[in-house]
Amino acid sequence: MLISRRSLLGLAALAAGCSGAGDGQPELRLATGLAGGPYGQLGDRLARELRRDGLRVRVLPTAASVQNLTMMSDGRADVGFALADSADDAVRVRHQPVSALARMYMNYVHLVVSKDSEITAVKELAGRAVSIGAEGSGTAVTATRVLAAAELARPPELSRLDLDVCVEALRGGRIEAFFWSGGVPTPALAEAGDIRLLPLESMVPLLRRGFGPVYEHASVPARAYGSAKPVPTVGTPSYLVCRTSLSADLAYTITETLFRARDRLQAPSAPGGRLDERYAIGTGVVPLHAGAARYYRSAYG
Repeated sequence: MLISRRSLLGLAALAAGCSGAGDGQPELRLATGLAGGPYGQLGDRLARELRRDGLRVRVLPTAASVQNLTMMSDGRADVGFALADSADDAVRVRHQPVSALARMYMNYVHLVVSKDSEITAVKELAGRAVSIGAEGSGTAVTATRVLAAAELARPPELSRLDLDVCVEALRGGRIEAFFWSGGVPTPALAEAGDIRLLPLESMVPLLRRGFGPVYEHASVPARAYGSAKPVPTVGTPSYLVCRTSLSADLAYTITETLFRARDRLQAPSAPGGRLDERYAIGTGVVPLHAGAARYYRSAYG
């Protein structure tokens, strides 16, 4: 079977920089997210495309952003997904050795309550049972910052639950609200029914003042979850990132595959979801990996 020059470069890069597999062949370790979640689904599709190029890929399901960044910085993963605010914090505050391959798409912060809940604003979460997202997730980072910015009169009773557990806990009355950050519509929420999103637009300037432009004004479209009107909220992008020590040839191969296969990857329907190269390079303080930068120069000169 003939193998392309791109695949040969990728295989050579794997041999130089990735973990060893059980049969002695090196493999790329891709940290994704919760099974069935947007990072999990997108990661499975990306792994399939990379395998088509002859690369060996092991998908690592995780709690997502924070865990992924930690795994890349300590050498347990090579590539992974992360929310922009978590990645910004990893580089600017914790000085973790991670670099960006692409800005992928916009995530929307969902603050979810039951449809018949008396809660109408984030300030009304004072003293209430609230899930801020799974331990190690980017949602938990964003939710913690939103609650701090809201300056609640009393601290809420916090839990850290996965999305599916949040939906069941809300339905069962064990929590009164939960945070989720993802594309729109998020299938688990669209299927849940009887939910309502709280507006968060007032939080954007407060978050930007404290943490910079990783937070943006965004709007969940009308009818995404049954609402007759759009719901203004906080947006933050998702990045595809890698350990900084990843070889330039392999980073180039992954980035090229990402854009060559973008129609099959089916990224969430959101700004950037079509995977546009001009959108992709805007990764803030997270530096583009040299291999990814080489791809963008080859695409646009």
